[in-house]
Amino acid sequence: MALEVPLDRLQRWLQAVVVHPGSTGEAVAAPAARALVPRRRVGDVILPSATLRPEERLAVYHDMYVLRMEEALESDYPALKHFLGDQGFRALVTGYVQAHPSRSYSLNFLGRHLPDYVRKVPGLRRRAFCHDLARLEQAVAEVFDAPEERAVAAGEIAAVPAGAWERVRLRPVAAFRLLAFAHPVNAYLQSVRDEDHAHPSQRRQAAWVAVYRRRYTVWRQDLTRAGYGLLRDLATGKRLGSAVSAALRRGRGQRPSEAELFAWFRGWVGAGMFRAVQIG
Repeated sequence: MALEVPLDRLQRWLQAVVVHPGSTGEAVAAPAARALVPRRRVGDVILPSATLRPEERLAVYHDMYVLRMEEALESDYPALKHFLGDQGFRALVTGYVQAHPSRSYSLNFLGRHLPDYVRKVPGLRRRAFCHDLARLEQAVAEVFDAPEERAVAAGEIAAVPAGAWERVRLRPVAAFRLLAFAHPVNAYLQSVRDEDHAHPSQRRQAAWVAVYRRRYTVWRQDLTRAGYGLLRDLATGKRLGSAVSAALRRGRGQRPSEAELFAWFRGWVGAGMFRAVQIG
């Protein structure tokens, strides 16, 4: 007797088989799939073709799943793949898509949990470096996909009264991320993009980076510790006067001058990192 399977059950079975990490034979025999369609009845729901048996037809989709997921993640994490190598990255992806399978019609969101997964997965070489690198590449991907917003115009800056600057608050554009790292991952990412085989050191070294989009191009700007602190305060809504005072107080080593801080501020505004200037 033919096996009649409701469509929603058939869909759940096919997903269980396709995303299973083992072989196709292991996938159709796994408890999750077997509970929906017994292995001996696979031929009732998947017909043979002229050249392939039912399980061989399933294997076409099963074997391509991880490759497609790898391709999607490589587009957002090319430097991480470069660092880990083809086999290392594929092993990472295979484990990751089991822990965080795609839940959206779009693969744009597939890699959103990868930095956290990298931080926890056992056996990964240079885990801390890889975690920082994944965080940076995730920020680049998020900034690339963020909504387009109009940046503050020069006229809006010029319209701020001279006596009001200390009370100015700035609002960053959606396409902006600010990150602190324990490794120089921005330099490593740039070396991969430049196809420079003399990669910088992966040893621990504090680094700070602003990632933002301007005119549909994503930019990455290295910052000093003081610059990072000032930009973080501005991006989180602190008044300009308070942010500058805090930067002057907490500077380590050679403190930046007030003129340097305002030069950084003008550069960030000119780069299009902010969408609004508010007084109050």
